[in-house]
Amino acid sequence: MSNKPYYSSVTKKIIMSLMGLFLVTFLVVHLTLNSFLLFSNDLFNEGAHFMGTNVFIQVFQWVLFAGFAIHIFYGIVLQIQNWMSRPKGYKRRAFMEQSPFSKYMIYTGLLIFIFLIIHLGNFFFVKMGWIGNGVPLTSNGEENMAQLVRSLFQYGGYVTFYVVMFLLMGFHLDHAFQSAFQTLGLNHKTYWGFIKGLSRAYAIVITLGFVIIPLFIYFKIV
Repeated sequence: MSNKPYYSSVTKKIIMSLMGLFLVTFLVVHLTLNSFLLFSNDLFNEGAHFMGTNVFIQVFQWVLFAGFAIHIFYGIVLQIQNWMSRPKGYKRRAFMEQSPFSKYMIYTGLLIFIFLIIHLGNFFFVKMGWIGNGVPLTSNGEENMAQLVRSLFQYGGYVTFYVVMFLLMGFHLDHAFQSAFQTLGLNHKTYWGFIKGLSRAYAIVITLGFVIIPLFIYFKIV
């Protein structure tokens, strides 16, 4: 009976880590689609149309939302359990907790969650016609999602908010990526340096990729 809380906590960490790694792949796909805006509105619209009409992707998006919900839920639960079990904190911390940003993971996670609600809400509410005049149409009568995205990135305040949130996400990703591998027991010293390097490179590429797009559009570089 005494071991039940321990195993329960470990199970939650494993589930949260697996969901986190699952979401990591989503960011790569999302960035790839967004990067089409740097080359062609038509290319971006084709990609958005495919994702919006493909049955598999439409079903998969609910799996993705569930992954977000599970990851966030267990993150909050584990943080509360940590606060309750060690209110005065440890004198010595594990290697992974030595990162100066690690203790703020719960806060950056919550800020990112709020950002996602606002960001996705902008498109969902517009698409549903609850905000503005709906999604603009192309000459072929299809939804011009590229124009919708570009119109949002014309507002300096929104671009600033977007950039700041993705900078926070970069810090969150760097630590979370490493933490997931440690939780899954894949932190052997032989290849831990490679995992740290991969984590840092992934966080930098994803962050810069998402930050460059709105800045380039706002400053009319593309």
